[in-house]
Amino acid sequence: MRYSGPIVPTYFEQSLAQLEIFEGSVAWMYLDTRSNVTVGVGLMLPDRATASALAFVDAAGDPSAPADIAADFDRVSALAPAMRPQFYRAPTSPQLPQTVIDANLSEVLTRFEATVRAGLAGYDALPDSAKMALLDMAYNLGPNGLLKGYPKMLQAVETGNWAEAAAQCARGGIGAARNAWTSQQFLAAGLPPAQDS
Repeated sequence: MRYSGPIVPTYFEQSLAQLEIFEGSVAWMYLDTRSNVTVGVGLMLPDRATASALAFVDAAGDPSAPADIAADFDRVSALAPAMRPQFYRAPTSPQLPQTVIDANLSEVLTRFEATVRAGLAGYDALPDSAKMALLDMAYNLGPNGLLKGYPKMLQAVETGNWAEAAAQCARGGIGAARNAWTSQQFLAAGLPPAQDS
């Protein structure tokens, strides 16, 4: 999701842009560090049917046949995991247009936010930076992984103890810069809002 307007984007738009930075955006199928077939902005594809339901296109920009998508899913599944995305690309690899990648990311994050909202008291009243931190964690861990795996952090969020939320938000399996960014978002939630001049 590339923002290119004069208006400051909302926390949700900022979250979409930040996820693309952290996760990258890959138009073809690849394997993540856990051997999951993945595409777009970290969208895990659990099976051939899920992959075939996406609007992949061929090199000419025409819709890919479900059989071609399934065949590429199988080809990628058989390769070594956690290589650079380019390693998994073949001349015949079906690809997702950027508009489809953006729409899928927005749809998934909308769904994940609804789960977090339902599981966290007072979500809508939280500062935007806290919502951005929570959305990043929900996308990375799955919303249930966030809601069940971080009880101390969530209690700190609910009580507005932003220093404690920042101290409790570290995740394994991601880069230090992403953990630092998430922590910084919680700390920013405790700052007074910027005044218009």
